[in-house]
Amino acid sequence: MNDEKLDIRRQAVAGMFYPKSPSELASTIAGYFSEVKKIPVDGRPQVLIVPHAGYQYSGKTAAYAYKLLEGEQYDTVIVISPSHRVFYQGSSVYNGDGYETPLGVVEIDKELSKKIATIHPKVYFSHMGHGTGASRQEHALEVQLPFLQVVLGKFKLVAIVMCEQEDDTINALTETLAAVVKGTNTLVVVSTDLSHEHSDEQARKMDGKIQKAVEAYEPDKLWNLLESGEGEACGGGPMVAAMKAAKRLGAHRTHILNYTNSAETTGDFSSVVGYLSAAIVIDKKAKSLPSTIGAIPAKRKPELNEDDKQCLIQIAKDAILAKLEDKQYSPPEREVFKEKKGAFVTIKSGGNLRGCIGQIRGYQPLNITIAEMAVASSFEDPRFPQLTAAEYKSLEFEISVLSTLKRVNDINEIEIGRHGLLIKMDMHSGLLLPQVATDNNWSVTQFLEQTCLKAGLPMKSYKERTVEIYKFTAEVF
Repeated sequence: MNDEKLDIRRQAVAGMFYPKSPSELASTIAGYFSEVKKIPVDGRPQVLIVPHAGYQYSGKTAAYAYKLLEGEQYDTVIVISPSHRVFYQGSSVYNGDGYETPLGVVEIDKELSKKIATIHPKVYFSHMGHGTGASRQEHALEVQLPFLQVVLGKFKLVAIVMCEQEDDTINALTETLAAVVKGTNTLVVVSTDLSHEHSDEQARKMDGKIQKAVEAYEPDKLWNLLESGEGEACGGGPMVAAMKAAKRLGAHRTHILNYTNSAETTGDFSSVVGYLSAAIVIDKKAKSLPSTIGAIPAKRKPELNEDDKQCLIQIAKDAILAKLEDKQYSPPEREVFKEKKGAFVTIKSGGNLRGCIGQIRGYQPLNITIAEMAVASSFEDPRFPQLTAAEYKSLEFEISVLSTLKRVNDINEIEIGRHGLLIKMDMHSGLLLPQVATDNNWSVTQFLEQTCLKAGLPMKSYKERTVEIYKFTAEVF
């Protein structure tokens, strides 16, 4: 491809994240491939999940995923990465002609890129995040290309950088991918690292939860882990979107290929970064599920009545008692409980908090969520010792069933007593329920400050340009 008059995104992190010399780069990647075994999978890769640190840290882990592509051929590869350098709305589809690495220029699939950028306003044609101004040093997408060039040879590229990682953005990319990839010979690559700056022991616990959600092929559970702070992934939004889209395309199984963290290279176990490689595979004869773009909205789900609420409180009590007595427990079912909603269970003793744990997003029926969160609040809240049988009879219960999250663009939108808050910034997140602000008689400013502190951030962080603030309502009983 003659690139003299073309708009090419020039290599930016060669010599830093990977070798700058073409021969050394190709040799390095070949070396990784020779060190890892090709793990058998029961289908053809539809999605790869790969890390994006410097090759010396995560290159071998990435090789486990890319080795699956040996002998495969794809017309187009869609690479989705997070933005580390600049903040903007939605997902930016590169509108240039090519992406350069020391191994040459990868041609952009302009036809597919344009199609992707016309489906939803949250997914649009732009240079944003791809290499102009402050985003010049963005590495997460670029570092994937040499691996693809070595293992696939010729292919076209759709380059997408997602910035704000929220429901609307993820859903927009999910539906877009499901619509455009259907019927094409296309691979999706998600670029993400996992937990950042925790001890090796803590990182493995957090990353283990992410791995289980990926392996179980449960994108909603994965997103809940990320939103609650139980797990971390800088490319979590792209990962969730790709998993959901792959399901709609008929992909049937995920495979965890390798996990490691930076301590294995640096020897520093006090503060590490986690790296995962995984694949979502599809049978060659699988049929894609239809896209829901333009679909008629589903009928409104029935609301909880007073009897339903009392039943959920009893479920919380019975689940805890079963745990204390080491018995199995299956909560009663009702039609209204089938809806998947986020919920928190708060337990008190003598009017004092005794535990509170919940899920921001629901990934299973409400009755099951309440049972699991009641047990977690009693036995897994790190602020309190495990509940004892002697305490059980004195417990008081409060359940909060959450609405979906909505991005706050103006803090004047926040209503004390009506809205709860979730604040996210980098790898930090914190949530406070609506009743917390009411109970403490906080102003909106105090509510924002306290939510920042809950996230482990300075109390004025809500003013930062890169912070994400979400509001939600809660049905409390």
